[in-house]
Amino acid sequence: MNENSVDKPRRAKRRLALPAIIAGGLSSMLLAFSLTPTFSALTAAITNDSNTVGTGSLVMQETGPNNAGTQVTCTSGAAGTATCSTINKFGGDNPTTSGYMALKPGGSTTTTVKFKNIGSVSASTFTVAGGTITKANNGSVNGTASVAALGSAFKIKITSGSNTVFDDTATAFAATASSPLTIPGAVAVNGEVTLTITTTLQASADATTQGLSITQPIVWTFNA
Repeated sequence: MNENSVDKPRRAKRRLALPAIIAGGLSSMLLAFSLTPTFSALTAAITNDSNTVGTGSLVMQETGPNNAGTQVTCTSGAAGTATCSTINKFGGDNPTTSGYMALKPGGSTTTTVKFKNIGSVSASTFTVAGGTITKANNGSVNGTASVAALGSAFKIKITSGSNTVFDDTATAFAATASSPLTIPGAVAVNGEVTLTITTTLQASADATTQGLSITQPIVWTFNA
């Protein structure tokens, strides 16, 4: 028998045995790892389950006389803005039956209004601005004064305590729409500011202003 023919079966057996040995070795290693004890470190933990943050509110409340002289209240509300048509800053408690003032040259009327912060955050500033003037007939005899001339015939004075916020014509007040005037002092929560508005028909007003009235919006603003 050829010697090479005897070695062939031996080599074949070795080739078959080698994978089995490797597989057995891997199995033994995996078993050894699976039997290795594990150790855990000490731990301590805290969970904060009530973390809450929210928004505050800035709410303006205005109290003043309506055209009948009765005290009424307006509130800015959830939207942050509101239109209050019931409080007449220029007529105060001296209206005519038609709701307009009936001033003669040199005459004036005074209205007192209060602004309160009924929200939950303080107002760092309080401002006021006049709006566009419109005119209307206020009787059976009406003058021919233009809106500008009529606006210049009326003077508006706004005071806060001893501080004068504005003292000029209604026409000049309209120009503050683009540059609001600051009312001194912050307004804290539940804080209240009392303002006096004096409207005067200047002594120099002539017959062209008779039987006419002006309407001018005023915007009051709290800023946080």
